[in-house]
Amino acid sequence: MALPDTLSSRLRLPAVAAPLFIISNPDLVIEQCKAGIVGSFPSLNARPLEELDRWLDRITTELAAYDAANPDAPSAPYAVNLIVHGSNNRLQEDLEMCVKYKAPIVITSLGAKEFVNDAIHSYGGIVLHDIINNRFAKKAIEKGADGLIAVAAGAGGHAGTTSPFALVQEIREWFDGPLLLSGSIASGDAILGALAMGADLGYIGSAFIATDEANAEEAYKQAIVDYNSSDIIYSNLFTGVHGNYLAPSVEAAGLDPNNLPESDPTAMDFGSGGNTDAKAWKNIWGCGQGIGAVKSVGPTAALVERLRVEFAAAKARLLDAA
Repeated sequence: MALPDTLSSRLRLPAVAAPLFIISNPDLVIEQCKAGIVGSFPSLNARPLEELDRWLDRITTELAAYDAANPDAPSAPYAVNLIVHGSNNRLQEDLEMCVKYKAPIVITSLGAKEFVNDAIHSYGGIVLHDIINNRFAKKAIEKGADGLIAVAAGAGGHAGTTSPFALVQEIREWFDGPLLLSGSIASGDAILGALAMGADLGYIGSAFIATDEANAEEAYKQAIVDYNSSDIIYSNLFTGVHGNYLAPSVEAAGLDPNNLPESDPTAMDFGSGGNTDAKAWKNIWGCGQGIGAVKSVGPTAALVERLRVEFAAAKARLLDAA
């Protein structure tokens, strides 16, 4: 099945930037879209609710102006991430904002709700739902999601444990719609690998932490450059949901990263630190296992250009080897 026009017509690289809690902001999203990939942000990053109105107004206005000035290379569409879990008491209001601005793409997380999908479909928007296993994938499509984001082992934030090879294979046995792959994708080679496995687009998060526009502490940005996959731990202590975190940040918070207790998964507490004084993602730094590919902090545009050059080179190598 071909990608819908929203996800294909204006991309200059087959990639979507993942919404990063706290970190993604209008500056980052606008630069991602101008560079030719889908830019996204969690609606809860804009606080209070009125700030979400201002963010969406700015993003749509600035991208429209950019498109008018660059008709031959318009911006990619943007996406808003909605947490659909019952703990999000702002879901209805945030959804109404998405409808007001006709957000072209909505990414739903931690639950699949038919009323959310119906609202986005009412104006022609598309819904991508992130999942960590095949069972959740089937539920999401049954409830009306247009596409899936397979969050495989090695992804930043709330990641699954299934190999990307297995997860994509299982989903593709029954689903031929839009499929994005998340998990250690921080290079153009990895984007091509995702496509070779059967995904339509790569889903990239952690690499964008180390950009000038990201709303992250400079120490956090530099940590993405300095550390690699061996410095990442997998724990549910901080939010109630298992995720990948930089061990040095856990140690800096006074905890032993090798001996963390389990948290109560029924008491999800996104961003406040769960049962500890350490707050994800403020001082407990989430990231995926692909950070070894990130060698410096710099502009978003430069990162996307690096990915584009690497992707083209990887395709050329593949053709030469054929």
